[in-house]
Amino acid sequence: MDDPRPARDAERPDAAEPESAGAADGLGCHAGAERMKAAARAAGKAQMLERFEADYPKGPHDQPQSMCPAFGSLRVGLRMRRVATILSGSACCVYGLTFTAHFYGARRTVGYVPFSSETLVTGKLYEDIRDAVHAMADPALYDAVIVTNLCVPTASGIPLQMLPREIDGVRIVGIDVPGFGVPTHAEAKDVLSGAMLRYAREEAQAGPVQAPRQARGDRPTVTLVGEMFPADPVSIGALLEPMGLAAGHTVPVREWRELYGALDCAAVAAIHPFYTATFREFAAAGRPVVGSAPVGADGTDAWLKAIGETCGVGARAVDDARNRALAAVRGALADNPVRGRITLSGYEGSELLVGRLLVEAGADLRYVGTACPKTPHSAEDAAWLEAHGVHVAYRASLETDLAAFAEFRPDLAIGTTPVVQKAKEAATPALYFTNLISARPLMGPAGAGALAPIVNGAIANKPRFDAMSAFFEGVGAGDAAGVWQDVPADRSAFRKKYAARTRTARNAVDSGEAVGC
Repeated sequence: MDDPRPARDAERPDAAEPESAGAADGLGCHAGAERMKAAARAAGKAQMLERFEADYPKGPHDQPQSMCPAFGSLRVGLRMRRVATILSGSACCVYGLTFTAHFYGARRTVGYVPFSSETLVTGKLYEDIRDAVHAMADPALYDAVIVTNLCVPTASGIPLQMLPREIDGVRIVGIDVPGFGVPTHAEAKDVLSGAMLRYAREEAQAGPVQAPRQARGDRPTVTLVGEMFPADPVSIGALLEPMGLAAGHTVPVREWRELYGALDCAAVAAIHPFYTATFREFAAAGRPVVGSAPVGADGTDAWLKAIGETCGVGARAVDDARNRALAAVRGALADNPVRGRITLSGYEGSELLVGRLLVEAGADLRYVGTACPKTPHSAEDAAWLEAHGVHVAYRASLETDLAAFAEFRPDLAIGTTPVVQKAKEAATPALYFTNLISARPLMGPAGAGALAPIVNGAIANKPRFDAMSAFFEGVGAGDAAGVWQDVPADRSAFRKKYAARTRTARNAVDSGEAVGC
């Protein structure tokens, strides 16, 4: 009996036989970023890598220390109705991603297509992925199936673009999210959002599409880009109302048909400025993009003015909206002052917005570090912060964040887990940015009063840290911490030797050492 699978590829006019994965033969997920890149280029992924380098520029170092970037795109897909997710990657990576996804409350099934050296080299992995897509594409259950290549399948050149565009009305979206190409999980959200928007834009250009659940009103809408606290779109809508505008859909979306509503807008608000591929699709649809966000008094005033000008709103209506908003925001800031020196860092993409809000609330903010890149849509926020004496670091590494903590000696450190750990070891109050700061309203009057209670409360805990530090005085630190009959011997010579070996191994192309990806 003939194998029916080649006939399926006939559904795509650009279908072709997969390239040999021989260039990646022998690669494991710990072969090293440079070696994986070289293999991906040899396997036909050079154009994709060039696009990633343009959209998500690195530097001053290679890559910030954050979680696997694929978690970002995985999370976006798992939060959508009637969308299935399939991962192809090393079992350890898939386990970690699904564990983290369910830890954050996904409660959704994740499809997994395993592989071996043989299936990589022979191209059988592509056939397995294709079979999995056909098995899962049930129009009664799903509007779309998202297939994601992780590091090893990407380096092996597994061609997801050859998958059928749709099966029985179920859309098929294939993306590559390798750790050696996409720097952060925040930018991986853009990889998937951009791919889905492109698909939806092409659908809308081809003919009628399904209307979103949320009926379109009479007022022109502003699409919001970036994951926000649920109350923020409501606050933004209230700010826009005096100008005759409304808050539209938020990207990343929660359902496929919301993509059509997001494209049907008067303007796009780049609340999170790193969604480069997403903004490219809006530009292709003729939608203007406005940077920054309505945070604090200055930010709200400038943003409303920019939105009004972009949407062609009359000067009187714009001034009315600005006056209403500024009175409420300034009142909230005055009622909720922040006192204390602060350093701030994170990898969510909203760090500069939080920084602006803290400064306007009265904080002595010295440093803002973000793992995300510098983009045109964050330029206004960076310039404002620098004008107020704040050092802004894009693509900030852990070492940069810790150096800022050591230099500025803040009353409160807001940052990632290792920054918080370092600060608490130094008896300095600290807050985890992702769970305690970014998960709060930031926009308009609600945002102006949201940060002061938790920030001031944390700073007020300094005496407790001093008491704990005094209580544990003399018990040692690091490897020697604890109560010992014999204090552990100093192994600094071994550490230096191992560190030197690790530095040598970082260039995986030249040395062939396993350094991780």
